[in-house]
Amino acid sequence: MIIGIDLGGMSAKAAVLSEEGLLGKARVETSAANSAEQTASDLVRLCRMAAQNAGVPFELITAIGIGSPGVIDSGSGTVVSWTNFFWKDVPLGGLVEQLSQKPTFVLNDANAAALGEAKFGAGKKYSDSVLVTVGTGVGGGIILGGKVFEGYKSAGAELGHTVIRQNGELCTCGRRGCFERYASTSALIRLTREKMKENTKSMMWRFAETLDDVDGRTSFLAAKAGDETAKQTVSEFVAALGEGITNVINLLRPEAIILGGGISAEGDALLDPLKAYVYDNIYVAYDYAPIEILCAELGNDAGLYGAAEYAKARLQD
Repeated sequence: MIIGIDLGGMSAKAAVLSEEGLLGKARVETSAANSAEQTASDLVRLCRMAAQNAGVPFELITAIGIGSPGVIDSGSGTVVSWTNFFWKDVPLGGLVEQLSQKPTFVLNDANAAALGEAKFGAGKKYSDSVLVTVGTGVGGGIILGGKVFEGYKSAGAELGHTVIRQNGELCTCGRRGCFERYASTSALIRLTREKMKENTKSMMWRFAETLDDVDGRTSFLAAKAGDETAKQTVSEFVAALGEGITNVINLLRPEAIILGGGISAEGDALLDPLKAYVYDNIYVAYDYAPIEILCAELGNDAGLYGAAEYAKARLQD
């Protein structure tokens, strides 16, 4: 039995992965004000809580996997850089391993979520899949041959920072026209507000009384109600999302693209036009190499599954 941890900026979650699935979930608060050593100590305490909640003696836990934000050197278990916590070259895996006396492995949290979906969720029927997470930014993870593809020194798979519009909007990474500047939930909210200001009679104003009330659902709700401006908003957003996904497919040709993040809750209202755009634009015909586009299934548990599965795979290497 292996413990998977999903480390975040405000909290960390853990659970025991057994043949029955996830058992004994637990949670602790995290803070940038804490030292790396204190955070590692809290994570070990979290692991013991998860084992206790699962009814499993901690001695029977064989390994710990951690999905962490930031740039991760998974080979050494080092958080190379995590800006939210001001971490630089933190040997998180080593710290947790020393305190827990359990083999500990660390990977990027988006890669963990991709592996979780690939092994236990929407991608379990496929050997090659890509998770595209749509949230504040656009992230994701690449699974090839059932294994995480991380690139040299685990620095690859930054899907959100591929350019879909040369000389476009400035991204936080310093480049212009990045995928996430046009296809994130943040981008959808900006676009929705722009369209609402252009058309003060749009039904979108019924679903968001002020511009501050706009969220990722506003344009979809109004589009379903028949509003033409909302339909145009959704269409522009889907085209941007489809452009980035088409690039991923043309580069890797996985068997499945899995959409994660809150936007995936839109279901067919998002998937149907997205599939139409992608299938019309991919280089190699769909009929020759079919590719599925579907929504993630595991929600917030994907990272827990993936972190534990990654530790299991590393133990077997």
